[in-house]
Amino acid sequence: MAVYTDVTDEALFAFLADYDLGEVLSFKGIAEGVENSNFLLHCQRGFYILTLYEKRVNPDDLPFFIGLMEHLATKKLSCPVPVKRRDGAALGTLAGRPAAIVTFLDGVSARKPEALHCAETGRALAQLHLAGQGFALSRHNALSVDHWPALFEASRARAEEVSPGLATEIAAELDALRRLWPSDLPQGVIHADLFPDNVFFIGRKLSGVIDFYFACTDALAYDLAICLNAWCFETDGSFNATKGRALLQGYQSLRPLAPSESDALPVLARGAAMRFLLTRLYDWLNVPPGALVRPKNPLEYLSKLRFHQTIARAGEYGLGA
Repeated sequence: MAVYTDVTDEALFAFLADYDLGEVLSFKGIAEGVENSNFLLHCQRGFYILTLYEKRVNPDDLPFFIGLMEHLATKKLSCPVPVKRRDGAALGTLAGRPAAIVTFLDGVSARKPEALHCAETGRALAQLHLAGQGFALSRHNALSVDHWPALFEASRARAEEVSPGLATEIAAELDALRRLWPSDLPQGVIHADLFPDNVFFIGRKLSGVIDFYFACTDALAYDLAICLNAWCFETDGSFNATKGRALLQGYQSLRPLAPSESDALPVLARGAAMRFLLTRLYDWLNVPPGALVRPKNPLEYLSKLRFHQTIARAGEYGLGA
């Protein structure tokens, strides 16, 4: 989450006139994240999240995102639910941007995830994958292997500003990933961004999953590889095999991996590290002036990529251990 677009009081009140939420009690921007403008909205009827979809989001994808949250909620996955206007629509326009309001989930993110958080997250990810099987819509993953070269080209000329030799290293890895990337894995709806700040806990129990605006149709095991990157590394860059084992066991308690998925996990983890290295590199070099946003250091994912390049078997992540 982040704030790129300012919303005036007058524009907000005009937008909310189409909803039945009562009087506005408070309204403030949320600085975390990098993609859309998000605000915590407190009205007489409760707390909500107001999202303005910024230019990187294709408006044609919004029915997929909105519909997916509605679908997953009916399948008992704890996630935000879009709030409908009086005319029954879930999307409107605010400050020149497509906008929607979703329900607020109680809980807090795990700032220092432990193995138990990883196990809970693995189970929630499997629950999401199983619930998504009945969702009627699909969305191509615009941030998968076929699109990484173009994303890299947007930053290649300035990559050396971030780290000497970075452009050469990325180019070589992209060539390798194109050769190694699997094409026959089980597919379905994936979250594609299930980082710790997108998972809420109350005490030691997972209370909800948020931020479905990268969700798409892709290999289910790729989503698990994203979580290995997001949840199982320590602040010093080392991989925590105990957390990896907990994440994978939690996932497989609901959805066991096929042998082809297990075999592909090291390559998928490399790809997941590459995806976030490239998007973080671009965001690091292109922060909009005046934006309330905190770009994340892309070199964190360069370190993770190098680790995954040393892994030959999924068992080294804790799978089957």
